[in-house]
Amino acid sequence: MRPFKILLVVVFVACIPVFLVTSNVRWVINAPFLYSYGFDKYDIPETTGIEREELIKAGATFRDYFNNDDDVLDVRVVQDGVLRSIYNAREIAHMSDVKGLVKGVWDLHTATGGFIGAFLLVGALLYRRRWIGMAVRFVGWGGLASLGVLVAAGLIAIVGFDRLFLAFHLISFSNDLWQLDPRRDMLLIMFPQGFFLDATLWIVGSTIVEALALSAYPIVRWVRGLLGIGSAPDEATP
Repeated sequence: MRPFKILLVVVFVACIPVFLVTSNVRWVINAPFLYSYGFDKYDIPETTGIEREELIKAGATFRDYFNNDDDVLDVRVVQDGVLRSIYNAREIAHMSDVKGLVKGVWDLHTATGGFIGAFLLVGALLYRRRWIGMAVRFVGWGGLASLGVLVAAGLIAIVGFDRLFLAFHLISFSNDLWQLDPRRDMLLIMFPQGFFLDATLWIVGSTIVEALALSAYPIVRWVRGLLGIGSAPDEATP
């Protein structure tokens, strides 16, 4: 049974960075401030001729779309005094692909969260009081794994976001609907690449803070070791 228990611990540790990232992706996508911040930062009302209030309504439509069962995104705003749908057929088809991707993130978030919860619950039932120290250590490992992954991702996003953004689209989509024209396609005019860089940095930054909190135990043990301060031995791996 020991190899199986070790495998479960490895899967648990691997689930933590996935759960943290998908949690923050979900939070950012559903955060109204992301949209208002981006519209203001990139002067989207001036660029599109759409009033800020109408853009805020459009952002709410996006959030609803990612959380409902509608297949087609229909964003209607008042532009130049006329209520109109602002996206063409290609943009709408691409957003259907994006929604499928987002739903996959939602499912991954639920699955990893479910495994983490079940692992901790079953461990508590099996090991009782001993489980507290063991669980803290395993969670700490997951935090450290998250830090390693996210520091690397953050550096890549800052240094080479253009290539990262292109690679993401090539891997995530099986068609070329994402290849839109930033001069005329409203989807790219409303959401320029800088908007996605900001969102990525918020996701990475938030996850790093959470990972630091989770990895406090192994970090403290490492510092104590450097300082030559003794500590109680860990519980054995289940």
